[in-house]
Amino acid sequence: MESFNPFSLEGKIIIVTGASSGIGQQCAIDCSKMGATVILIARNEERLRETLSQMENQHQHLMYSVDLCDLKDFSIIIKDIVAQKGKINGLLNCAGISSVTPLKLLTEDLFDKFFKTNVYSAIALTKEVCRMGNYSKDGCSIVFFSSVMGSVGEKGKALYSATKGALVAASRSLACELSSHHIRVNTLSPGAIVTPINSEQPYMTDPDKRKMLEDKHLLGLGTTSDIANACIYLLSDASRWVTGINLFIDGGYTAR
Repeated sequence: MESFNPFSLEGKIIIVTGASSGIGQQCAIDCSKMGATVILIARNEERLRETLSQMENQHQHLMYSVDLCDLKDFSIIIKDIVAQKGKINGLLNCAGISSVTPLKLLTEDLFDKFFKTNVYSAIALTKEVCRMGNYSKDGCSIVFFSSVMGSVGEKGKALYSATKGALVAASRSLACELSSHHIRVNTLSPGAIVTPINSEQPYMTDPDKRKMLEDKHLLGLGTTSDIANACIYLLSDASRWVTGINLFIDGGYTAR
């Protein structure tokens, strides 16, 4: 008798941006372990190959080395994916940038850079995936990556928080707009996650600062697998009745 697993991604075509490192890399690897055919997108081809080397059934996946701020490539890439692998079942918009920037240092150029990278590129890629003929008739799951900083405040995070809050707001309206096409749209808001990049930051390397950060999370700091597991849920049929939510995966950060 075949076992029942509502979290299976068997037979699904899943796009993961930011797949060359951190959360995006882990999501790509774990989605492959759940049976998905994964489309890896990021700028660094060498690191994309590193991700691919850790995935199950390496031959069945695709990778594209592309700058996600170069919006003109999106239509070509999506058409190529559909031609090679079939219609798309899910999109994880993992790619993004972060900074701590006090108000006095904010500039118009910084705002343009952050909103184009964190907000507009994700929505533009979503737009291409959601064009008729590109997504599966059985439905499609879109996941945007916000942050706890999109819902709560912290010093020096105004710019970053503005972009992440924008994604939360946009995803709710997109959930309403796209539901008639069997497309679900949700947002994930992680707390502090230990990744190779932020492990080198002062708030992680300095023992006192790290302890302060850990204490803000009731369950301590998170891992990339904690976020990947939530993504598997939102991509799978287990969440077929879930749309328009902002799911906090934050170890209790927002509980107090």
